[in-house]
Amino acid sequence: MRTDVKDRSAKSPIALTIAGSDSGGGAGIQADLKTFSAHAVFGASVITAITAQNTRAVTAVHEVPAAIVEAQLLAVLDDLEVGAIKIGMLFSPAIIHAVAHCLEATSIPVVLDPVMIAKSGDTLLQADAVAAITAALFAQTEILTPNLPEAGRLLGADPATHPDEMIEQAAALLALGPKAVLLKGGHGIGPVCTDLLLCRDQAPIWLEAERRDTKNTHGTGCTYSAAIAAGLAKGLSLAQAVREAHAYLQAAIAAADQLHVGSGHGPVHHFHAVWR
Repeated sequence: MRTDVKDRSAKSPIALTIAGSDSGGGAGIQADLKTFSAHAVFGASVITAITAQNTRAVTAVHEVPAAIVEAQLLAVLDDLEVGAIKIGMLFSPAIIHAVAHCLEATSIPVVLDPVMIAKSGDTLLQADAVAAITAALFAQTEILTPNLPEAGRLLGADPATHPDEMIEQAAALLALGPKAVLLKGGHGIGPVCTDLLLCRDQAPIWLEAERRDTKNTHGTGCTYSAAIAAGLAKGLSLAQAVREAHAYLQAAIAAADQLHVGSGHGPVHHFHAVWR
């Protein structure tokens, strides 16, 4: 297994996504690979679960055996010089521990998006897996990217509703092990959507954007974290990767209504800068 990140100046940047498959194409593995491609980054994947899903609901979830998840991950790391890893839907404690075990010997930066609930409201993480994520993966995480409800669930608290609470919860999550926390404010209220990036021993960074009037926001969390991983794979600093990912996501949301996909919560437009 490759255990370090080598000089990428003369090589194609590669990012790896470890997540569930969304048959509707708007979130999960599919959204991550689209995002990598939109950033000119080669995408590899490890599938943790197969979901029967569209823009309206998740109708079935098939957990991939942990041994197969581990085999996929080891195969990728044995051959590809991965510059960053995005982790999304892990579903069960067995998969969480398999992924954590494989990553112990690497120094590849990990973007951990603690996917718990689909846009439709369906559960994507078993109840007993929340503690496993905290215990097994936080210490190996470069940046944790929860939304407000996910942060509250990880901390056993109500979701933050104002900036002081966001800083307090981000700091509490930092204390659990990750090097940085991006607390996403998309579930907040008001005309401005505010995200908070908190890194160790650094001042908070606030990222603001106009809240768009669209129902086509399926896969926003996956897309955001994948874009951060793409930036890290290209050698950007963490702060710059987050800023560029934020700008990319806002443009993808702004262009989302150009797509006509499904009758529920449609996807963001990953290729808004490419398709004409």
